[in-house]
Amino acid sequence: MKILSAAQIKEADRLTLERQEISSIDLMERAAGLVFNEIHKRLQGAKIPVKIFCGIGNNGGDGLVIGRQLLEAGYDVTIYVVNYIDQRSQNFLVNYDRVKNMTKKWPVLLKSETDFPEISYGDFVVDAIFGVGLNRPLLEWVANLVKHINASNAFVLAVDMPSGLMADAAVEDKESIIKANFTITFQVPKMAFYMPETASFVGDLQIIDIALDREFLKATEGVAQLISKPEARVLYKPRNRFSHKGTYGHALIIGGSYGKIGSVGLTATAALRAGAGLVTIFAPKCGYEILQTLLPEAMVITDPHEEMLTNIEFDLDPEVIGFGVGVGTKEETIEAFKALLEKFKKPMVIDADGLNILSKNAELLTLLPVGSILTPHPKELERLVGKWKDDFDKLEKVKDFTTKHKIILVLKGAYTFTVTSGNVFINTSGNPGMATAGSGDVLTGVITALVGQGYEPLQAAVLGVYLHGKAGDLAAAELSYESTLAGDIARKTGAAIFDLFETEQTNPT
Repeated sequence: MKILSAAQIKEADRLTLERQEISSIDLMERAAGLVFNEIHKRLQGAKIPVKIFCGIGNNGGDGLVIGRQLLEAGYDVTIYVVNYIDQRSQNFLVNYDRVKNMTKKWPVLLKSETDFPEISYGDFVVDAIFGVGLNRPLLEWVANLVKHINASNAFVLAVDMPSGLMADAAVEDKESIIKANFTITFQVPKMAFYMPETASFVGDLQIIDIALDREFLKATEGVAQLISKPEARVLYKPRNRFSHKGTYGHALIIGGSYGKIGSVGLTATAALRAGAGLVTIFAPKCGYEILQTLLPEAMVITDPHEEMLTNIEFDLDPEVIGFGVGVGTKEETIEAFKALLEKFKKPMVIDADGLNILSKNAELLTLLPVGSILTPHPKELERLVGKWKDDFDKLEKVKDFTTKHKIILVLKGAYTFTVTSGNVFINTSGNPGMATAGSGDVLTGVITALVGQGYEPLQAAVLGVYLHGKAGDLAAAELSYESTLAGDIARKTGAAIFDLFETEQTNPT
């Protein structure tokens, strides 16, 4: 699913009115009516106070439509108009009159903090103050209204976007954003829903199809692409019956140091579970017996040094190298890594200490093979690209970095971003149980295996991130968030591949 900018959504609205030959007020009725249906489906006529806060633009118009339809359905509704400027959109005015004409319970005008209503824990609040068009900070008293709503602990449903959140830009004052329990957004998700600094304001998310112009939606290149099961399934390459182990690539996993041999074992295990035909591990001598015992399916080559990597020599021609887990940052290891980069020109997957070496020795970035994949967590990313002002600034720095070095960056997080040049892919699988030591080592192994099997590096990164997250979901479903270990994620990789082709079960209606 594409993520569109606010400007692209505005253009989609315009073309929809033109090509479907409908009025903007009818499109608003259509969209807000679908929100009403979702609310009604869940409340089922419950006799609880419903308090709707409307701005004076089109998002407020949506709120008025929802309020009118809830009143018609017999709910206990109070509509509040947040009167922050004198101008009103035409659609707001039309729907304001419709509410007045159908009930004696006129909307309540809010002009300052003295007008704030009491909001109780048991209330159902609909936030329709600001939508996707917001592009500036809130007025002080409106920001205080947002804080008043948040402090109530009432259930809050946001229409299109939580008020105070901007679709394409950062918000400095996080206290002036509605913290929604649930957001129903129109047609496409918005970028702010997935940024680390703002995603928590969205709550549970539902995207409803309001039938915007299909041709425009299909032809327009979004600002990012969401990756869920359908998108991941398209990337998967089925196996040929007459293939053999050489068909699926030789992956060389280089890593480990004294006390950190487990990390390279996890990476190699994940590479085998993700389908690598052959896996060889290059590790210090101290890891030989451990790795041969842990993983009899892998071959093991050792460095001359007992405890760290100092001389990475091998008589192999692997399709891909996964480097960095557990290697440390000793000077001898840095020199060995430099020598490796100078002679190996196929794509590499680099994680952990491999990233720390690159950030401390920026000249090595020029040696990275084209199409290599780097998988940093936030602190590792900061050391690579420098500090950023906000998440949107961070994303621009990452795009520039990947363009300059012709590589792919996988930004690990609750929503993992895969970025190369101007392309951004946002993963939707995964869960908090994956916040455990070794989870990133497993991801490195999965992506390395896919590159070795012949997937293009970008495909391998996007599919690998999804499968890793889905494996984590399956492990957590069995073991709980708290009890999920990195090894459990690696072992569930096969189940994650099976899941790509399982049909979602729905209840008959």
